[in-house]
Parts: sequence; structure tokens; C-alpha cells
Amino acid sequence: MKKRDLIVDSNYEEVTRACREFREFCNSEMDNRKICEEAEICLTESLNNIIKHAYNEVGGNKIKISIFINKDYLTIILKDKGLSRTNFDKPQLEFDPDDLESIPESGMGLYIIDQLMDETDYTVEGGVNTFTMKKRLT
Repeated sequence: MKKRDLIVDSNYEEVTRACREFREFCNSEMDNRKICEEAEICLTESLNNIIKHAYNEVGGNKIKISIFINKDYLTIILKDKGLSRTNFDKPQLEFDPDDLESIPESGMGLYIIDQLMDETDYTVEGGVNTFTMKKRLT
């Protein structure tokens, strides 16, 4: 199993750095660029959600990212100590694709993650929020 840990600050500039480091690690350990790209989109969305919702866009808070690659899965685990998520419903987006005004302003990130990843899990324990995303490699 290959593993990489990153710690980033809760500001949007750090998302770019985290995704660049994720991409370098993923591309060096896997041949499947499509899976790497889809997982990077989910990492971006997850980090943006943590910054916006858990930390209310206040910098100076840490987000821990752990990436695991084995023969079966690419796993991304994000940990933060911000406000915990309260809505656990699977996102369902219903809008008229011909009417751009009907596209929802929120919930798109979780919907994208749900569509691109094979498994997701969210837990809160001891004041730590843990969001796990898994993508099958086989």
C-alpha cells in the first residue's frame, strides 16, 4: 500500500497546493489518469466544503488529508475540527438543463462526489469530522 499525508490550512489557496500534491502522488503511483482526475475533482469539492461550511471561510485551521492506494482502491480521508455536517441525505439534483437559472446554487459538490466516487462515509468522533471517499481501481 502506498500512503501520503498532507496538512493544509483552511483557506482556498491551500486547495490548489493540496490538489497539485495529490495529482503528483496519484500519477506517480497509478496509470489510470481518469481515476486520478475524478478523485482530484472530489478532493477539491471536499476541501472547499470544509473551508466554507466547517470553518466558515476562516483561515488558520488545519485539514488533514490522507491518501491510500492499494491494488483495489484509491482512498482519500479528510479530517477537520470545524462545525460538523448535519445533512446526510444523498444529494439529488433536479433541474431543467435548458434553464440555467434553475441550476441549484448549493449541493452540487456533494452530488459530484456521490456520482464520481464508489463509496463515501462521514463520521464525527471526539470533535473530529472524518470524510472518507473510495474509488475502486479494479
